[in-house]
Amino acid sequence: MPSSSSATAMSLTKAERTIIMSMWGKISAQADVIGTEALERLFASYPQTKTYFPHFDLHPGSAHLRAHGSKVAAAVGDAVRNIDNIAGALSKLSELHAYILRVDPVNFKLLSHCLLVTVASHFPADFTADAHAAWDKFLSVVSSVLTEKYR
Repeated sequence: MPSSSSATAMSLTKAERTIIMSMWGKISAQADVIGTEALERLFASYPQTKTYFPHFDLHPGSAHLRAHGSKVAAAVGDAVRNIDNIAGALSKLSELHAYILRVDPVNFKLLSHCLLVTVASHFPADFTADAHAAWDKFLSVVSSVLTEKYR
């Protein structure tokens, strides 16, 4: 597994940070919808991820999905607002998922992919090749940070 410096090694350039923060301004207005849709996409594409939510109604648009989608979106928003210290911003979330929920770390990568596709589908005009690369890298950093406590 990569060392804890992996998130640092993937540090975002100034241009990438600008793209992320600029697009988040638009995304944040629909963040809950995007978070929910990304989860729906995750469960449809990777049904094995449902095992972490035995107590949830996982039907599209359910109250459980909307509530958790909002939490996902809030965490991404925290990472954007703390783009210079993503590890600090998501430390408690990393601990929760590693030590209490015991979520397989691969799921963060799967959810990142679903978030990427969802953002692209909601903002096709903004989702240029540079934006795609920046968001992919940003979400890779977020995934890496969330798996930090597993190491």
